[in-house]
Amino acid sequence: MGTCVICGSPADGDVCSTHEEDVFFEFRGSRANQLTPDRYYRGTVDGFAEFGVFVDIGPVTGLLHRSEIPKRLESLAWDSGEGVFVQVLAIHDNGNIDLGWSLRQAEREFRGRMIDDPEVGKPVLHDSAAAEDEERPDTEAKTSESTLGEPEAVERAQTEPGSTDGGSAESVSPSESDDSVSPSVSDDSVSQSEPAESEATAETDAEPTERAEPAEPSGEIERLPITKLENALDSTVAVEGRVTTIRQTAGPTIFEVEDETGSVDCAAFEEAGVRAYPDIETDGIIRIVGVVEQHRGEVQVETESLSVLSGEDAEEVTDRRENAVSERSEPPETSLFVADPSIEAVKADLIDAATAIRRAVIESRPVIIRHTATLEGYVGGAALERALLPLIRDEHADAGAEYHFVDRRPLEDPIYDVEAATTDVTSMLEAADRHDETHPLFVLIDAGSTLESVDGLSLLSIYDASSVVVDGGYADTDATDAADQLVSPTATGGSPVSTGVLGAHLGALVNDEVRADLSHLPAASFWTEPPAPYAELATDAGYELDTITDIRNAVALEAFYQSYEDKRELIADLFWDDGNASLAAPLSEQFETKLETEVETARPHLQRRSENGVQIDVLDVAAYTHRYDFPPTDLLLAELHRREAQDSDAMVTIALDEDELFLERSTALDVRAIGEAVAERVPGGGVTPRGGRDGRIEFLAGRREDVLDAVIEEVSAWLG
Repeated sequence: MGTCVICGSPADGDVCSTHEEDVFFEFRGSRANQLTPDRYYRGTVDGFAEFGVFVDIGPVTGLLHRSEIPKRLESLAWDSGEGVFVQVLAIHDNGNIDLGWSLRQAEREFRGRMIDDPEVGKPVLHDSAAAEDEERPDTEAKTSESTLGEPEAVERAQTEPGSTDGGSAESVSPSESDDSVSPSVSDDSVSQSEPAESEATAETDAEPTERAEPAEPSGEIERLPITKLENALDSTVAVEGRVTTIRQTAGPTIFEVEDETGSVDCAAFEEAGVRAYPDIETDGIIRIVGVVEQHRGEVQVETESLSVLSGEDAEEVTDRRENAVSERSEPPETSLFVADPSIEAVKADLIDAATAIRRAVIESRPVIIRHTATLEGYVGGAALERALLPLIRDEHADAGAEYHFVDRRPLEDPIYDVEAATTDVTSMLEAADRHDETHPLFVLIDAGSTLESVDGLSLLSIYDASSVVVDGGYADTDATDAADQLVSPTATGGSPVSTGVLGAHLGALVNDEVRADLSHLPAASFWTEPPAPYAELATDAGYELDTITDIRNAVALEAFYQSYEDKRELIADLFWDDGNASLAAPLSEQFETKLETEVETARPHLQRRSENGVQIDVLDVAAYTHRYDFPPTDLLLAELHRREAQDSDAMVTIALDEDELFLERSTALDVRAIGEAVAERVPGGGVTPRGGRDGRIEFLAGRREDVLDAVIEEVSAWLG
């Protein structure tokens, strides 16, 4: 029984089963059946096909199918012969290998490097395999490809100079937190690491010796802002900032340090796989003195000494960073698309929400967008995603950052309940435990402002996960304080507005550079003819009303299918592709055909009821609709009501399901108040209003008819 080099827990090998997905493997076998499913392997792009990418893992080849790639295959910036990382999903009896996508596409993003050699048996750390290669006869030795994942750090550790930290801070040793002046590596540690040299180390050794042994500077080391480090290669500098993440590789410990200008990785070496400076924790304020190097194309500081800052020194670093972050977080442009009094009423709230979102990007916190699987939800959610992607690309050099730091997830239910929150919290805690990720900012669009969302938002707050709610519908008074930021016109005394309009305005505030891309979205969020200012805005952007209608219908259709998927590329094509009109038109035709078919099927089965002069139409959707086909109940109900209201002045249309009902009306109606009154009329009926004033009413199936009668009476009393 060994010990996991990442977490220190008992393990049958060098890495425990929990952290096996945090390392990558180099395959030294010869047959496909020697690979192990679920592991991540380093591979090489062999070629491309219409259905995916062929990747060589050692002497065997697998297929990364296009369905496993979280972007369009055509936009994948890979070249033949390029090194990539993939996950082995399955190995078939015929030797075919199914591969999966890896979010990590750089060696430094993994926490270790293992050798998968069938001749050895169980996987071993790369340094162990390299040492064995040294001990083998030349005819059996295998060439090592690189060191433990951070070769420069290993070499630096062998020749570390004494500390020259001139700051008034407590200096910390890599292996213990005493008052020693600087970290050092024992002769034994050096001798143990020497056999682990590889091609990458050899490249480093080829450089002048003076670079590996910088002259000891005299006096105070100049603090350099992180964004200026690339102009100080080979220089000894001081970096002061907050520790955002700590990654233990099979070689050095990597501290990601963030100051007021940006972030940088700082490599500190104790010995292979051993945590350097074990007393340093995330969010600690530190000062690092080291040499600026370039590691795999990225700037990295090779740590010579590390000091914990406290008192005034720590406050100065914190204040410096806070002032810079606050200034950068403020939206550069705060004007609205058009003069809209209903949006103007919540402009200050929109600016606060945009500031919180921009700050999350600057602080390298993922932004999780949760929206309803409806037209308004997709318009608002996609607008914010469109605004965030360029900001994230500017903030992070990693090509995969845009898939890591923003994640748009449609909600299965139009409320943010405990089930949805539990899913999010579970993912959040797993990411924090496995990858030391900071807690994300959750942005709820078209949901989150009613009582049913309070418990879900409370669960987020228990774990200090911030939340922003953007909802144009009716907000419950008792739910307005559940989120950290709320954008709701009804909460400020106004009338409901389209959440898609709110989301488009929010996106423009988050990133003014995409304002032109978002200007046609408000018009696309209306089921009826859009208001004149937004129609003109779309026309000025080059979108005629017919095109806007096609886009609206196409998005609503695609929102229904695979409702739990974000469909990022497809939605982006519908909203922004140069040929989106040709893509949206056939989908819009499908929308109209399917909707018309269902309306014609359901319309003859409408039951007309009249109470107190109020005309009410009732449709038994459990009996007279194709329940699991497009359109969904709320969309069908809205279309039926629009037609019946025009033809026969129906004031309310009810869709009655087995254990819930929906109401569509031509005038204001408080569904929550009606539901509460019905609950008193039908005791034991399990009557529960869900989703606020414009929500639905749930009940026990056995009291279905009693509940329907009570609802009709309450609606008639309300409107009569």
